[in-house]
Amino acid sequence: MTAHPALPLAVAPLTHEAFAPFGQLIEASDAAQHFTINAGNTERYHDLARIEPGPEGRVIVSIFRGQPRALPFTVNMMERHPLASQAFIPMSGKPYLVVVAPAGAPPTAEDLTVFLARGDQGVNYAPGVWHHPLLALDEICDFIV
Repeated sequence: MTAHPALPLAVAPLTHEAFAPFGQLIEASDAAQHFTINAGNTERYHDLARIEPGPEGRVIVSIFRGQPRALPFTVNMMERHPLASQAFIPMSGKPYLVVVAPAGAPPTAEDLTVFLARGDQGVNYAPGVWHHPLLALDEICDFIV
């Protein structure tokens, strides 16, 4: 990111519609295709994210343990994965921040969008989408990535 004078960023709730330009929202909601399986004992929320390993890539699963961030903080880095998607699924049930910018040239402060994710919402960043690394709030939080 290029140096820029301090610019306060608004924080919006994380919704399917608002996050769609950046990837997919992963959550068990009535908006998702879902149906009962396992003799009626399980509700399956189906095909929530398009996991893209990239050419000759492979899908891996890791646990990231995020240290809490004190607010306010300065966004001074963004990253992207040009060939593959990256999903973050919270395990700790705590809210966290999602900072994103469209794929393409490195973003400026004006390009950033900030969402407050609930502890039951995950995200899958589409290939090339700029995003800030993990932003846990208040306490240490684990994520399946």
